[in-house]
Amino acid sequence: MQPEIYHLSADDIEKVSAKSKTHFLNEGARRREKSLAIMTGLSEIDFCLVEVDPGDETTEHHKHHHEEECVYILEGKGTARIGAESRDVHPGDFVGFRKGGLAHSLKNTGSSVLRCIIVSQRKDHDVSDYPRKGKRLFRNKDLTWNLVDVAVIDRPFGAKT
Repeated sequence: MQPEIYHLSADDIEKVSAKSKTHFLNEGARRREKSLAIMTGLSEIDFCLVEVDPGDETTEHHKHHHEEECVYILEGKGTARIGAESRDVHPGDFVGFRKGGLAHSLKNTGSSVLRCIIVSQRKDHDVSDYPRKGKRLFRNKDLTWNLVDVAVIDRPFGAKT
């Protein structure tokens, strides 16, 4: 049995290999991440060190109905798309995405690697919308995720969103 880890030194973090990820709805959303939260046994939040190459995005443009996320820029230059607006982001900038808020994504628009910290909730259940794709994702613990076309969702009690 492995000992419980509560502390990670800078050397510990440096030695860990980053996990490469490509978003399932966006081939241009590629990143490398180290989840310090998972490494220390946290189950309700994620705290990731993320690197994104020039021209790549961190994720497909999306919003969560039940989870919150935030990004803190460490190095590089990017563009945060929040709803229909775009904002340049630089080292020291913070962007918060509240549950049920505007769709968001982050793209590396610089010429070097964009490094940031992404913190997010990890709830058992969430609903995410992907407006550029016209999709909605239903994620429930211990069940298969369901991705549906928003245009064909049956709303027996009227439209709320």
